[in-house]
Amino acid sequence: MINHNDKIYVAGHRGLVGSAIVRSLERQGYTNIIGRTHRELDLTDQAAVRAFFDTENPDVVILAAAKVGGINANNTQPAMFAYENMQIQCNVINESHKHNVKKLLFLGSTCIYPRMAPQPIPEDALLTGPLEETNEAYAIAKISGLEMCKFYKRQYGDNYISCMPTNLYGPYDNYDLSGSHVLPAMIRKFHEARVNNAPSVELWGTGTPLREFLYVDDMADACVFLLENYEGEQHVNIGTGKEVTIAGLADIVKKTVGYEGEIVWNKDMPDGTPRKLTDVSKLHGLGWTHKIELEEGVRLAYEWFKDNVDQARM
Repeated sequence: MINHNDKIYVAGHRGLVGSAIVRSLERQGYTNIIGRTHRELDLTDQAAVRAFFDTENPDVVILAAAKVGGINANNTQPAMFAYENMQIQCNVINESHKHNVKKLLFLGSTCIYPRMAPQPIPEDALLTGPLEETNEAYAIAKISGLEMCKFYKRQYGDNYISCMPTNLYGPYDNYDLSGSHVLPAMIRKFHEARVNNAPSVELWGTGTPLREFLYVDDMADACVFLLENYEGEQHVNIGTGKEVTIAGLADIVKKTVGYEGEIVWNKDMPDGTPRKLTDVSKLHGLGWTHKIELEEGVRLAYEWFKDNVDQARM
């Protein structure tokens, strides 16, 4: 059982996910939280990670650091998505074991489930079919991290757990259009179109794929809940259990931003997985459900973006 005095290392503490987890931990009374920027600690460097663990000896590790991106980034940099993510995971998980970390939480992603997984996607759908080609390298790397946690638990009895968040958005998201995910990309595109009085906004694909979106602070609260209440071997889905078409999402973002122009769908660009909805019955059964619905979350995300354009990842 973790306690409020434990030294908690959040790997990736400045990113979308890690920063939300830090906020959630602080809200819930955890005071001894540590983190390192990429410049301070390169998690792909085995010797540097070992030296960090030798010095800090954290009690709890939350592995939220990863190389992430949208369809374009995954398509153009598959080797680096595979290499960097596997290096990060191997280094942090193994050093956690060597330094007797009492609990570790590894974050996967629902995009690593099979492309044609049953809907809604149950936890046991992992590794049951071919992956989505546009993010195969990332998926293979993240699956290896999930499996490592399971194997360290089996062989050594390490208290390592994993979760599988759905599509996330919110403060400190990535708004660089060359590597961002769909929701922050829409926020930036519609915002800039409104500011510049552009007659139209181009979006990729057909608008028909179905997606589930979770506000990142809800996800963070679920992570802390699992750290406090879960010790099972199987990963746990984190999501809302609700879905929307990409076209429907575009309408929500367009309305929130206040853009009045036209949406043009570039159907020559890929859609990605046709549908991706998580089965969250396991998480609900443990006693946690989300609080922030999509419309409110988009409003909160856009307010943060407007207030932080100068420091947002653009």
